[in-house]
Amino acid sequence: MAVRLNKTSAISILAINLMPLIDVLFMLLIFFLVTTRFAKADREIEVDLPTASIAVPVTEEPQEVLIGIDKDGLYFVNSKVLSIDELEGVLRQLATDNPANQSVLIRADRRVLLQFPVAAMDLCNRFGIRYTLNTAGDER
Repeated sequence: MAVRLNKTSAISILAINLMPLIDVLFMLLIFFLVTTRFAKADREIEVDLPTASIAVPVTEEPQEVLIGIDKDGLYFVNSKVLSIDELEGVLRQLATDNPANQSVLIRADRRVLLQFPVAAMDLCNRFGIRYTLNTAGDER
């Protein structure tokens, strides 16, 4: 059983209506021309921006820094052994780089003397850095 098609119906099926496509193309062209003009106008405006004397720009993306304290009271930051003075310098730099959002995780061995984590927490408080204390035995 064969299907019979009229020539006129076969041609109308194959024809693609280009009018909506052309309309969309012109609308996109007008959109890009107008937005380009507005962007150029914004760049031509001369503005004298205000300055602040105390503001500090954020120079680094804030990341939670891990301070490890082993059973002997040694401080570790980024796999480097630090003294308390060196740790103070690192925390001062972190507070300078990101004064509002810096956070620190202090992981102390459960056998360490309490003075070592307290010294790290004191430095964090001095520089306004948020900290979390986690002992090595905690399951989190």
